[in-house]
Amino acid sequence: MIDSNLRSSSSQIPGYAPPKGPLIEHQKKLGLWAVKLPSADATVVRRSLSILTNNPSGLQGVSEDPTHAVTRAAFWSNIKPAHFVVKIGTKNLAGILRYIAVGLSIGLLGRFSLGKWLLLNFPWIFSLGLFKKNGPTDEEIASASFKMWFLGHGFSDASHVSDKPNTEIITRVMGPEIGYVTTPIILVQCALTVLKHRGDLPKGGVFPPGIVFGPTDLQDRLQENGISFDVVSKSYI
Repeated sequence: MIDSNLRSSSSQIPGYAPPKGPLIEHQKKLGLWAVKLPSADATVVRRSLSILTNNPSGLQGVSEDPTHAVTRAAFWSNIKPAHFVVKIGTKNLAGILRYIAVGLSIGLLGRFSLGKWLLLNFPWIFSLGLFKKNGPTDEEIASASFKMWFLGHGFSDASHVSDKPNTEIITRVMGPEIGYVTTPIILVQCALTVLKHRGDLPKGGVFPPGIVFGPTDLQDRLQENGISFDVVSKSYI
């Protein structure tokens, strides 16, 4: 079944949907090999965009300040619908093949009780060394970091919409170790943002984080705490 909101959002995207492309691809500009990652991230982004389609100015706050209402509308007026997929990348093809092997191992063994027992008790074997039962050491956490690239293709303006996008933008998000360091930073800053802006946020319910935190100062808070957001390049193609 296709959600009507998602269908509405997709109908707002100019041009044709991008081709699915190969399972494994080489992004020369980034110097990375990548494979599609079956995660919830793409669904969360699509849900945010579908809500925005039906609420072009975003979601009204429960007791919103008039100034914030103007800021909210201005922020969302610059956000356009998009097709979005998530891929995991590494610098060499061998790393991608390793990710695929681990994904297949978890997917197959996770279907039955004995397989789950094996995964939980011998994670370093079935993850080919990516995970271990005791978790990382403090030194490993301190030396780790993450980097996420966003490669976008689109149209310079509505008058240039055609079968082929004419604009490319590359952005990047970087920070410390993603699980034990970055995740707590994000959760704490989200909580502080809710405390500070509660009246400017929607009344309540279940929402994807983007549609709630988009027009707040959450990005500034994250940048002040070691997570950077950068525009790497923007060009016409």
